[in-house]
Amino acid sequence: MESNIRINNPADISVIVIYFLVVLAVGLWAMYSTNRGTVGGFFLAGRSMVWWPIGASLFASNIGSGHFVGIAGTAAATGIAIGGYEWNALVFVVVLGWLFVPIYIKAGVVTMPEYLKKRFGGKRIQVYLSVLSLILYIFTKISADIFSGAVFIQLAIGLNLYLAIIILLAITALYTITGGLAAVIYTDTLQTFIMVVGSFILMGFAFSEVGGYEDFMQKYMNAIPSNISYGNITIKEECYTPRKDAFHLFRDAVTGDLPWPGLVFGLSILALWYWCTDQVIVQRCLSGKNMSHVKAGCIMCGYLKLLPMFIIVMPGMISRILYTDEVACVVPEVCQQYCGTTVGCTNIAYPKMVVELMPNGLRGLMLSVMLASLMSSLTSIFNSASTLFTMDIYTKIRKRPSEKELMLAGRAFMLVLIGISIAWVPVVQSAQSGQLFDYIQSVTSYLGPPIAAVFLLAVFCKRVNEQGAFWGLMVGLLTGLSRMIAEFAYGTGNCVTPSNCPFIICGIHYLYFAMILFGVSSIVILAVSFMTKPIPDVHLYRLCWSLRNSKEQRIDLDADEEQDQADEKDEESVNEESEEEPGCFKKAYNWFCGLDQQKGPKLSKEEEEALKKKLTDTSEVPLWRNVVNINGIILLAVAVFCHAFFA
Repeated sequence: MESNIRINNPADISVIVIYFLVVLAVGLWAMYSTNRGTVGGFFLAGRSMVWWPIGASLFASNIGSGHFVGIAGTAAATGIAIGGYEWNALVFVVVLGWLFVPIYIKAGVVTMPEYLKKRFGGKRIQVYLSVLSLILYIFTKISADIFSGAVFIQLAIGLNLYLAIIILLAITALYTITGGLAAVIYTDTLQTFIMVVGSFILMGFAFSEVGGYEDFMQKYMNAIPSNISYGNITIKEECYTPRKDAFHLFRDAVTGDLPWPGLVFGLSILALWYWCTDQVIVQRCLSGKNMSHVKAGCIMCGYLKLLPMFIIVMPGMISRILYTDEVACVVPEVCQQYCGTTVGCTNIAYPKMVVELMPNGLRGLMLSVMLASLMSSLTSIFNSASTLFTMDIYTKIRKRPSEKELMLAGRAFMLVLIGISIAWVPVVQSAQSGQLFDYIQSVTSYLGPPIAAVFLLAVFCKRVNEQGAFWGLMVGLLTGLSRMIAEFAYGTGNCVTPSNCPFIICGIHYLYFAMILFGVSSIVILAVSFMTKPIPDVHLYRLCWSLRNSKEQRIDLDADEEQDQADEKDEESVNEESEEEPGCFKKAYNWFCGLDQQKGPKLSKEEEEALKKKLTDTSEVPLWRNVVNINGIILLAVAVFCHAFFA
């Protein structure tokens, strides 16, 4: 590790300090001004977002610093095909806004497991989904984010990786406790804005260094590291020369590193899982004022997703041209010395450019934004993970826990999460020949497809029932886990030292594996469903596509259970009115930790009905409906054009 500290000039330091002070101030302000229960605030917060924050927030919650480290790194190693991952989303935001969200809104659900519970009844699917989401959070989102943040800190200040992680988590904890989620939502959009502007500036600097697009294509092909042998072993040529097909999106179906059928079909399955059934994404859409706003937000996010190819992928490749020996190193000892891992240093491509190319001041801004984006994604993940744990899992273990017990369980669970994530970092570091983004995608493609299959069939095929969905998920999980465990047991290996995993297990490309897994799950779901008895229509009105416009009264499958809960609530509210007022210190402490919940006003039955109607309404003004539909078609055309142009 070179010990020269890059951030040592007053401009950068002051920018970083000011940035974090602003974030803390916003956090405190948000903490002070939100959550003061009034009738208007209590209700109308329900669905009031207009289209541009929805679009910005979708983009923000999708692009984290993991993207900057991971995508740019893979691009430095293999060329532009990784941009196809980003462009695939153009199609799926349209699918989300036009097909899935109307169903979710009509069903009147808040979380995705809740939709499945309404659609299938029973508890086991809901619990299974919650547990699986937690596993995915830990192994993909949290550990990748922590790792990429640490790479940034390591390059900027020259600290040891684990020390960097601990510092990062300490700041994050402070930020979460003081600011809470409200602060995250306020700062998210701002951070995305700064990230995009900053990376545009960086892209400008990068292209001017290289000398334009033509030169860039030519120089990338010649970016070969100088150090290619160690001891008396000379490394195979294909390990360090840029790929011949580096500038093609679609690559050979058998020999390509991202084969084109995988990119078209396999990736679509992962995108279906991520964009149309993932809690974080769908929740942003459910907050829209009406359907037109939701659709417009989706389109805006789609146009924003055109950017990563130019602001992340290409700069990542330029980084290989400018710092060939470091970014494209192949000799294990050399790599160890540059970035602390033997499998390759492509992950440092983007941070390296920020640190080297940006002028003073801007460099500080970019770094602080990267770290802040990382923290905001970590805080929202920690938040939703602990919510999942306390609401869906903890309440099944303890029947009637108090409010305080739940809060404490959630906090304790966060600490456990952090511990597991840190322990997992070395695995992330060496997986998929040191390419972070490939690692995330491969884990997702072992666990995501069964969920995609269940949601797709739940929405579009009303014959599917609880048994079918459950066994489909189980078979899919076992198949996916067997591959994932085998791969991590044998190690993924890299070009210099291939792993000795048998071809039948690890030889199938993970995108092909996703297609096979999706197929197997769907077949099991349909087979079991047709063998067992169907769910009567009376339970399915407005829960699946064929019955989406029916006006009849739906009897929920979990109706009796909900009635019990409502009765419990009434008992509780009678007990609560007799409690005495807490003292001053206690009040301040509760307020700081977010423990004082203000009671919402009680509603009469008619008001509840009217509110329900407003919340499940998906009607649109014809003029705006046509405007968003035309825009949606234009977006799809743009997607096709982009794929064709770079194919």
